[in-house]
Formats: sequence, C-alpha cells, structure tokens
Amino acid sequence: MDLIPYHWRIENFTNGYKGFGGISFQIFFQNSLLVASISTLATVLSSSCVAYAFSRVPFKGRNLWFMAMIGTMMLPSQIILVPQYIIYNKLHLVGTYLPLLLPHFFGQAFFIYQMMQFGAGIPRDLDEAAIIDGCSKYSIFTRIFLPLLKPSIVTTIIIQFYWKWDDFMSPMIYLSKPNLYTASVAIKNFADSTSTTDYGAMFAMSTLSLVPVFLIFLFFNRYLVEGISGSGIKG
Repeated sequence: MDLIPYHWRIENFTNGYKGFGGISFQIFFQNSLLVASISTLATVLSSSCVAYAFSRVPFKGRNLWFMAMIGTMMLPSQIILVPQYIIYNKLHLVGTYLPLLLPHFFGQAFFIYQMMQFGAGIPRDLDEAAIIDGCSKYSIFTRIFLPLLKPSIVTTIIIQFYWKWDDFMSPMIYLSKPNLYTASVAIKNFADSTSTTDYGAMFAMSTLSLVPVFLIFLFFNRYLVEGISGSGIKG
C-alpha cells in the first residue's frame, strides 16, 4: 500500500458529493458551516464579556464564581452528557440545532480564562484615563478592552471553529433528521457494517471537509500575527 495512489479517481468526489438519501453533501457542509459559525461568534462575544467582568469589574462573589468556572474545566464532557441530554429532551429541543448552540452563548471556561490571561497584560492606566474622559464600563469594554484583545479573539475563532467543525459526538446524539446532519456525521454514514462501505467517497468527503478549517486558519493567521505585533503600547 502506497501513501500516494497511482491512479486518481475523480468519481469518488462526484459520488461522495451526491450524498445519500437524496441529500447532497452540500447540505451537510452548509449545516456544519452554520453551526460552527454561530457557535464561534457566540463564544467570542460571551467569553469576552465574562473575561472583562472577571478581570476588570469588581462585584460580590467574584472569586467564588471564578473558582466555579475553573472547576467546570476539570469536568470531562462525558460526565455532563447525560444530564444535558435529559434537560434538552424535557425542553423539547432534541432534534434541533439549539443543543449545539445554546451553551456557547453563556461563555466557555477555557476561552474565558485565556482572555483573562491576555487581558491581564492590558494596563489598567488605560481604564483610568478612559474614566477621566467620561467613559463608562461598557465604553471601556468596547473601545479599549475588546480591540486590544484581538490576538486572543483570533485564537478563539481558530480553535473554536475547528472544535465545532470537527465535533462528532454532539450532532450524532442530538440530531435525528438526515437533512440536519453536519459533515462529520454524514461522513460516518458512508460506512455501513451491514453492506458495502464506499471508502472512496468517504475519504474524498473527508478531504473536502478539511478545506474550510484550513482556510479559516490561513485567513486569520495573518490577523493573529498582526495583532500580536501591533497590540503593544507605543510611546
């Protein structure tokens, strides 16, 4: 067996793109793009707000809530899988995209902590100067904290998009209709233990599924480097 094949078969891509059950693979790619994009945007907005509150806004019980957030990072996702499913099932949300999207609107502990660590390097003198100029805490967040957080935000976009695009377990559990499947679940359906498995189509679609992730990294990597080099304070 050679890593590089001697004969290239384009029909594997055409057969794979036809999908199955009368559903084109374009639908599965669109579903994955929708879920990954919304969850990434929600994660960036919610996590940056929580990170700003923890690092810049004094409030009662802040240390307690911070420790609780850190504690959630130590819990394996498999532990909360069953309780989450029971909750979403009672809310009649199973079979929709909401179980895949809702948690991201309330912040993700990993990215909150990452933004807090990056935000610690932003001088508080900027906040004090903004307050003297009449800025509120909301203005400080939108005009100072968030723009200077650009490298951390770009890192969040790259990692979160990759995680959500590559997620297989959650869509497999919560989605039951084939027209709602994401690309990761749809690729698995090319493998059939009771019949013939179309490995050519499966690997062809697996290759195509890498393109969006590669493009996201290629596009935002430039902004990541620019943000790191340009986020310092110039005298």
